[in-house]
This record gives sequence, C-alpha cells and structure tokens, in this order.
Amino acid sequence: MKTIKAPRILPDKLKSGDLISILSPSAGLAPFAMHRIEKGKKALEEMGFKVKIEKFALQNAGYISGTIEERVSDIHSAFEDKNVKAIICTIGGNHSNQLLKFIDWELIKMNPKIFLGYSDITVLHNAIYKKTGLITYYGPCIMPEFGEYPEMDKYNVEYFKKALVEGSVGQINPSQVWTDQFLNWFTGEDKGGRIYKINTGYKWWREGRATGTILGGAIPSINHLAGTEFWNSLKGKILFIDLPEGNTPGQGISIADIDSHLADLFNLNVFKDIKGLIIGRPYAQDEGRLAEIKAIFDFYTKNTKYPILYDVDIGHTTPMITVPYGMKVVLD
Repeated sequence: MKTIKAPRILPDKLKSGDLISILSPSAGLAPFAMHRIEKGKKALEEMGFKVKIEKFALQNAGYISGTIEERVSDIHSAFEDKNVKAIICTIGGNHSNQLLKFIDWELIKMNPKIFLGYSDITVLHNAIYKKTGLITYYGPCIMPEFGEYPEMDKYNVEYFKKALVEGSVGQINPSQVWTDQFLNWFTGEDKGGRIYKINTGYKWWREGRATGTILGGAIPSINHLAGTEFWNSLKGKILFIDLPEGNTPGQGISIADIDSHLADLFNLNVFKDIKGLIIGRPYAQDEGRLAEIKAIFDFYTKNTKYPILYDVDIGHTTPMITVPYGMKVVLD
C-alpha cells in the first residue's frame, strides 16, 4: 500500500466560543442568496461559535466566486489566522481544481485545523490529505445545510457535532427521513421548507466486512485529480462515492455521466484495489434510473468480493453525515 509522505494529522476538536471561518473556494452563489448565508451564520452562532467571513467569500465572478488569487488568499488567510479553529465552505461548484497549484501546502500543514465541505470541495479534501496528511471532513456547507429553512436538519447537527465537537462519530445510523426536493433559493421559495420522505435504511448490494481508511467524494470531482500529484492511492482503502446533481437545477447527474466517471475509475484499477465501497443516496434519481445505476456499478465491480453498501446519508440529499476524511472506518 502506498503511504502519504506526511504523517496523518488530526485537528483539534471544536468547543464553545471557537471562531469559524467561512470561505468560497469554488462557486460564487453567495450574493444571490444572502439569506442562506445569514441563516447559516446564525445556526453556527446558536451552537455557541463565533463566525468570521473571509474577504472574498461573498463575491461572484460568473461561475466562480473570485479569481484564483482571491480564493487562494482566503484559504491562506483562514489557515494562518491563529484564532480560527475551523473552516467551512459556503458551497461546492466545479472549479476548486483551479487552486491546487497555487496553495501553500506547508502553511496548511503547519496550521492544522478543521476543514469542512462537500461536493466539489472533494478536490480540496483529496489534495490537503495528500500534501499534508491533515484529516478533513466531508460534510455540510453553509448555504445548503447550515442555511436550511426553517432550521438546520437535526441529523446534520448530530453528526456535525459527533465528528467535530465530540471527536468520535461512532456507529452511523441511517436517518429516519430524507429529502432531495429542489426549492429555488434565488426567489425565496426555499423559505417555506422542504417535504421529507421516510428513509427505508441502508441497502447491502454485497454483504461483508472491511476495515480501512476512508477516502472518496463527489464522483465528477474525484476524477479531476486522476493522474495528478494530488491523487491519493485507493489501494486498500474504503471508497465512498457521492452521486450529485446534474447540470440542471433539481435534476440528478445523468446516467451517461455516471457511467463515464465510473469507467475512469475502472481504468485506474480503483475497483480492483479498494477493500470496500460505500455509495451515497443519489440525488434526484427515479426508480428506473436507480436500477440503471446499480447495473453500472455491478458491471464495474464484477469479479470483486468486497462489501458494497448503498443509499447511505452521504452527499447531496438531506440530511448527511460528516465523514472524517482519511480516518479508519469499519464497514460491516
């Protein structure tokens, strides 16, 4: 098994009164839905934390929040500020990969702290782990989760606190309810709150037991790193895959794109190398498409024997667990 150059670093736990920094390393949606930013900030303050918003976090520059220099500046500012104990991203996007060659990895390694986000933040989780050994956290962002109406989902709060305040996630139980309902943030439609469905629990596509370091993330963003210096070997790892939204608001990623992305991982021998596979609940997929998704995974994982667990509270449906990225887990 290939090991990272730096030893694994576990950041300090959060405690009441700690300062949390908010930044936007990818998409620039904050100025179009400031009520979600304000609601998210209030949610953190009601938990007992102080909040700092980085200089360029609330900007928009088209499909990104700012220039590469501005976004990297916010990352450096948050990590080098000794008063900041955690960093939370406003939202994902598709362009965190622009930043990788410009980030001061030594600065991050010398100033370890909690880093939280999901979706395109996958790119930064992978790169931070590879370059520094710092354990980061794949979990809720400010606008989608902390800024939810009428309040942040209690399951989100529970696993956020388990991971970051208590410092031990323990056994992960499925949520009782979930939703992927799309309500338009930009018109204020979201203020009415979303409709939830009963959660029928996890599904074993292949039963078994495996122990290993957990890595993974949103499937399009994982693939941004293939062949680069920021790619983590997945040999002997537990891989989790988040199947996000597609290019149209309220719709899931296309079956064609899922197949293409999984083929990339197949060609990299990922499905041959891993010890276990966890698939998050897909966003906005109907029953017919779910059957197609299973068939695609079955094809790329045939002739393997490791356990495969599906429909887990990871990623783009609500609620979600907070996954310590790079920690040992047991899949049983």
